[in-house]
Amino acid sequence: MSETMTAAEGIVTGELAKYVGDLRRLAVESLSRMYVPDERRFVFCIRRGADGDEPEGRSFRYAAIVLIGLATEGDEVVREVLHGASAEDVCGAMIDELPRVTNLGDVSLMLWAAKLLNHDGVEAAYGRLRELDPVWGSHPTVELAWALTGLSVEPSCGWDEQLAREVYRRLRGTFERSTGVPGHWPVDVSVPAFRSHVSCFADLVYPTQAWAYYHRATGDEESKALCRECAQFMCDRQGPAGQWWWHFDKRSGRVVEGYPVYSVHQDSMAPMALFAAEDMCGFEHGESIERGLRWLMHSPEIDGTLVDPESVMIWRKVARREPGKLSRGVQALASKAHPAFRVPGMKTVFPPVKIDFESRPYHLGWILHAFPERRLQG
Repeated sequence: MSETMTAAEGIVTGELAKYVGDLRRLAVESLSRMYVPDERRFVFCIRRGADGDEPEGRSFRYAAIVLIGLATEGDEVVREVLHGASAEDVCGAMIDELPRVTNLGDVSLMLWAAKLLNHDGVEAAYGRLRELDPVWGSHPTVELAWALTGLSVEPSCGWDEQLAREVYRRLRGTFERSTGVPGHWPVDVSVPAFRSHVSCFADLVYPTQAWAYYHRATGDEESKALCRECAQFMCDRQGPAGQWWWHFDKRSGRVVEGYPVYSVHQDSMAPMALFAAEDMCGFEHGESIERGLRWLMHSPEIDGTLVDPESVMIWRKVARREPGKLSRGVQALASKAHPAFRVPGMKTVFPPVKIDFESRPYHLGWILHAFPERRLQG
């Protein structure tokens, strides 16, 4: 690593600290635009269209992630993002909606946020999580990982050791030990055959983070080993310019399809998982974090960057110029036939030069979570 840009021992310094500081400031300003004060929640996204950058939809899930990010911020930042409201006020609005929330992932994130804020809605979130049955219900790997993290963070604010252990065992069951890749779904859930072997980058990130939190809460050594293996797999498969690739074959560990490359993976999801692996399990991957950020600084595919200070946006991804999600579907089918099979020529026929002009608040919340100010050393 360079002398002026390093990420090691959970701290970022020099040029990297300045860059991340700029990302943090952009995230705060952008989140303030995405917040809907009279509803106490966030839009689903801001998307660029013919009439400019316009907000779309609403999301309690994204509000929960933003609150997780704001939990380590000072009052001034919280007031700026929430237009003078408190994080506890917004958390209370989410908790009031719990009886109508049917997605395990949303409830798990709400529990996580409530525990970080020491909110009195923690027990209500626990109750709703139990009703949605993370142990036997049909839930994907990412949502199980969020459930385990929500159960494991801040055990002094609520701790159900038996439920945490059962969710941990189910999440552990998604892990392919021969390759170090969690599956996209637990093995007891029926999924479409043509892509049953495909895992995505989120299936690596969130279990790595969850196993780290579970290890810190319990001292369990197996979860520490799983955290190490999953984090190492992520770093071993990182692209030549620092790209965090998107789809993997859980049977072989090979990349199925690399694109799109998402900005959120580069500047927050990968760093927060790898920092969790370091902070709680002692596994340091600072060089990989730095390489991921370097790709965001300058993406060779577009000879530029997805960070747009003029628009106060970090755009969502660099993707192939193709109809729909053709490349992912074609490569999933080819690799299903045999782990070594890939359809050649995709880079030539469908070059990865398309920018997705969309930004979502969860991305910006994860930036604050991955890089609280304590990580920056100028």
